[in-house]
Amino acid sequence: MDWGSPSFVIAIIAISTVGWIVNNWIRAKHGYELEDEWGGKTGKSAKSRPDEQRKIELLSHENEELVGKIDRLQERLQVLERIATDPAKRTADEIEALREQN
Repeated sequence: MDWGSPSFVIAIIAISTVGWIVNNWIRAKHGYELEDEWGGKTGKSAKSRPDEQRKIELLSHENEELVGKIDRLQERLQVLERIATDPAKRTADEIEALREQN
């Protein structure tokens, strides 16, 4: 096979073009931005669509709530670990001190 022949060069160009078309078809099918022939992006991004922006806002809010829950659970876990690892005498003394305050 002659690697410098025009038919080989045309075959490489055809394979590249078909690959680019298939890549963009798959991206369009799944809602991603398309690439132009120079590798740039075309079309609207997900951040500019109102429904996608709303989803991002809802997920951000949910993420903040979950981070707060995790922080509270970590604090509770620290208290439980302290209770489990402290000597029984010191824990009993602290409980008695709290009872005497009330």
